[in-house]
Formats: sequence, structure tokens, C-alpha cells
Amino acid sequence: MESILIITNFPDRKTASALAEALLGQQLAACINILGPCTALYRWQGNIESAEEIPVLVKTRRQNYDRVEQVIKLMHPYELPEVIVVPITGGLPAYLQWIADETIPL
Repeated sequence: MESILIITNFPDRKTASALAEALLGQQLAACINILGPCTALYRWQGNIESAEEIPVLVKTRRQNYDRVEQVIKLMHPYELPEVIVVPITGGLPAYLQWIADETIPL
């Protein structure tokens, strides 16, 4: 079982929390960190934009990625949400096993 970290951002804590509850409720993630607000600066449609965002870190199995992505896109208010996968290539074996135990394989 390969674990991954999915990084996304939401415009507010309410929508970030709703995503976390949906993913945990469906056992698509073992743990979700909702971080404090940050300022994002980015290029969008030829302009430099800025927004306050709430970073969200999702720990899950690689085989659950497609379904997690679908849920993020369904619940995200942005036209183009950030969804980045970072492979977890190592870590405390018991923690990685916990991720496997707390998620359902799809």
C-alpha cells in the first residue's frame, strides 16, 4: 500500500472543514490537516491575483486518489482548484500502517 499526501487550498475554513468531513466520512482519508490562513499570489487569466486561502493536507492511499480528486472538484468553489499529489516515500511504519488501516481501498 502506497501512501500519498494531497495538497489543496480552500477559500475559507467552512468549506475546508466540509471537505474533511466528507473524505473522512467515506474513509477516503485517514487524516486531514486544515492549516491557518495564508496569502496566495498567483497568475490567473493573464493577471497577478492574490487571495487568502486555507491550506488542506490529506493523507490517504494512492489507489484512493481518483475518488478524492472527484470529491475535491465537486466541493470546491474554484474553477480550477489546486490538487497536488506528493508521494510519501518513507515515514514511521506504524503511522503509514495507520493510514492503510483507516482508509478503504478502492
